[in-house]
Amino acid sequence: MSSQDRTGSRGSAKAKVLALVGTGALLLTGCSAEAKRGWLPNVERDTTNHTGAIQDFWTHSWLAVIIIGILTWGLMLWCIVAYRRRKSDTGYPRQMSYNLPLEIFYTAVPLVMVLVFFSFNNNLEKEINTKVDSELVVDVRAKQWSWDFNYDYQGQQKYFAGEQAHLNKDGSEGARDSLPTLYLPAGKSVELQLNSRDVIHSFWVPAFLQKLDMIPGRTNHIYLTPQVEGTYDGKCAELCGEYHSEMLFNVKVVDEAEFKAQLAKLDDGHLGEEYDRKPNKVNSTAGENGAHGEGE
Repeated sequence: MSSQDRTGSRGSAKAKVLALVGTGALLLTGCSAEAKRGWLPNVERDTTNHTGAIQDFWTHSWLAVIIIGILTWGLMLWCIVAYRRRKSDTGYPRQMSYNLPLEIFYTAVPLVMVLVFFSFNNNLEKEINTKVDSELVVDVRAKQWSWDFNYDYQGQQKYFAGEQAHLNKDGSEGARDSLPTLYLPAGKSVELQLNSRDVIHSFWVPAFLQKLDMIPGRTNHIYLTPQVEGTYDGKCAELCGEYHSEMLFNVKVVDEAEFKAQLAKLDDGHLGEEYDRKPNKVNSTAGENGAHGEGE
């Protein structure tokens, strides 16, 4: 055997080893907790009563897409190899204008796949958005650049007025403890009424796997039941002005006793729409002295 052949065989063996190592590493990553939940931000599968179903839909969709992708790529590569031009070939290959069964197949299969995907997605959305009689109703009012929380629970009306967060300029920790905090009782159904006082915002708690816009003059709703106690990050997910990046909040899911204790510390009543920005509304004194309301 020549030195060139030996070098080639060693290179081929090395390539095979690297391919096996790469395949093994890929398979091992599939066993990690992050991979099992599709690298979604919820650490616990059942953080709320909806996260499990959302996680399953996400991971199963990716699995289906990967299988279809591998099948499609395999067929493409097979066609490239099987129908490649040989040295003995002369002229043009036999031309085919169409293949009716194949065209029907390639039209029907993607159509069925899209309809199946749509059906699963539609059913999941209906399940998540179905109105329920919630034990706790929280009127969440976003504002530039903070949050107000109005609680209705067992006949009590309480409110929390949030102030704008100021992150440490050096990037150090410590600001999180001063952020507005939304308290929720574990195991209790919650209705979040999402409103905006000024511009379009978006309520997002990544660990809850739900996000919804907050539009001035319109109330959107999220229905869920927190199931795992802990502290979760929340943020505005809609670019809403200069300090959008600092429009953060915490969500603390606690037991009912602690929730009631936190509720008792808050002021009575609600900070409702009377504090919303109304640029088209003129003050009652405008006719007397010509003064206009805020934003006029």
